[in-house]
Amino acid sequence: MAIIFPDFRLNWLGASGAARLFGGIWMLRRGLLTACFGVVLALLATSPGRASILISIDKPSQTMTVAVDGQVQYRWRVSTGSTRYSTPTGSYKPSRLVKMHYSREWDNAGMPHSIFFTSRGHAIHGSDHPGLGTNVSHGCVRLTLSNAATLFQLVSARGVGNTRVVVRGSDPPGYTVPSKPPQQRRGWFFLPF
Repeated sequence: MAIIFPDFRLNWLGASGAARLFGGIWMLRRGLLTACFGVVLALLATSPGRASILISIDKPSQTMTVAVDGQVQYRWRVSTGSTRYSTPTGSYKPSRLVKMHYSREWDNAGMPHSIFFTSRGHAIHGSDHPGLGTNVSHGCVRLTLSNAATLFQLVSARGVGNTRVVVRGSDPPGYTVPSKPPQQRRGWFFLPF
């Protein structure tokens, strides 16, 4: 029984020669595909795009989850941007770490253990402002002072190149205004006799 190939150039091989040729090509293709797949997996595993620290900020619940090498290590309450100063959603690579930053935009406000993650200056930082767990910041992500120090130390040890910040969700409903830092009374106080 003769096999007739639509491409007449292969007829000179005969049925068994064509089968060997196509089998060889298939094996070659399968080998190349397997090799390519292996290379892609190896690149993904060693890619700097795969962060060993993932900082996930959920705006509706006002929480931050910190995962190290895929394992959740911390879950903290945070404060994101108030109504007019919404914290931008998206996925970011931190650009810099500053142990003690002073905001030129907001009355030289102290921002301890700052991890800057947008080009516009949004950062994760420590704060003693009231309202933690509600959206009352000027756009940054506020943490307690001790939690900010812990996160700063973790990111410093692993490097900003191995860290990813993901901000998800919409702002909580309602209208909120930015909180002000706790004020200490200054000046002369008159006490009754």
